[in-house]
Amino acid sequence: MGQVTVLTRRDCHACEQAVADVRRICGELGATWEAQDVDSDPELQAEYGDRVPVILVDGAEHGYWRVEEERLRRALAG
Repeated sequence: MGQVTVLTRRDCHACEQAVADVRRICGELGATWEAQDVDSDPELQAEYGDRVPVILVDGAEHGYWRVEEERLRRALAG
């Protein structure tokens, strides 16, 4: 099962929703996940700053702006 990272920023409603979705999905599947603030890392901010939230699976970009639940579930199922 993959590691999910949600790239977020403060005061971002879409980011809050993405974190809630990932928390629920990963909780149901037993997958690990984390949230990371893009503004805390200049490289992340430069690459992803205007597209948050961004969902990474095993460090690779999986999607952005919203969680595509069925697609994420398939990615985590292997």
